[in-house]
Amino acid sequence: MPYVMRNAEGRIIAVLSEEVEGAEFIHGNDAELGRFLSQETPEKQAQRELMESDMGLIRVIEDLINVLIERGVIMFTDFPEPVQKKLMARSGMRSQFSYVDDLFNPGEDQEFLPPPDEDGEGFL
Repeated sequence: MPYVMRNAEGRIIAVLSEEVEGAEFIHGNDAELGRFLSQETPEKQAQRELMESDMGLIRVIEDLINVLIERGVIMFTDFPEPVQKKLMARSGMRSQFSYVDDLFNPGEDQEFLPPPDEDGEGFL
């Protein structure tokens, strides 16, 4: 059962699992509690930004590896087997994601058309 501490304005500033002096019981499905728990703290924001930066850098490194292999600067087999497996797995995932993305998000020059029905007409 959650207990909360409030500031002078009455806003939740802490959530506790046990009752302490000055704490107030609050129902777990309380809307204000939900808003408080979903707030992004500066630490969470920094972690999210770092993770986004890391993901972008990972993509750059993957692309760099692909360019170096395509130009013959390095061979895929130059990498240790665990690295080869990771690169292959990522390549497969990116291919699958690209296929699904193309399937559900056609490009500007591609218009999604439903398959024709029995008489060769579309749905309309």
